[in-house]
Amino acid sequence: MNETANKPDKKILIILILTILILTICVISTISAFRKPESRYVLIIQNNQIIQEIRLDSAENQEFKILSADGGYNLIRIQNHEISISEADCPDQTCMKTGILRSENLPIVCLPHKLIIRFAEEGEFS
Repeated sequence: MNETANKPDKKILIILILTILILTICVISTISAFRKPESRYVLIIQNNQIIQEIRLDSAENQEFKILSADGGYNLIRIQNHEISISEADCPDQTCMKTGILRSENLPIVCLPHKLIIRFAEEGEFS
C-alpha cells in the first residue's frame, strides 16, 4: 500500500495556511478601519492649521461654511452628534461622498480645498 497517497501535499498545505493567514489579516484590518472611535472630539484642519475644534456629544445641530483660499467652500453639517460635508464646490465631490465621519482611520478629506475633518483625542488640540 502506498503511504504517500494519505499524506496531504506540502504545497497544498502551505497554500491553505497562507490563505487563512491573509483572510485573517483582511478581516482584522477591515474591523479596525471601521470601528467606532472612542473620541467624540473632532478637528477641522485647513492648510495644516486647526481652524475648529468640536466636541460632537455636546454640539448642536448646525451647518456652517468654510471658505478656502481659492474662493471655494465646504458646507459642514453637524446633525445628531455626527459630522459630514453636505455641500462643496470642489470638482470631484469626494468629501461629500465620504459621508458621515465614522472612523478614526478614515477622515473626511477635500484635497482641492486642503480641508481635513478627523477625530482627535481630548487633549490633542489643547
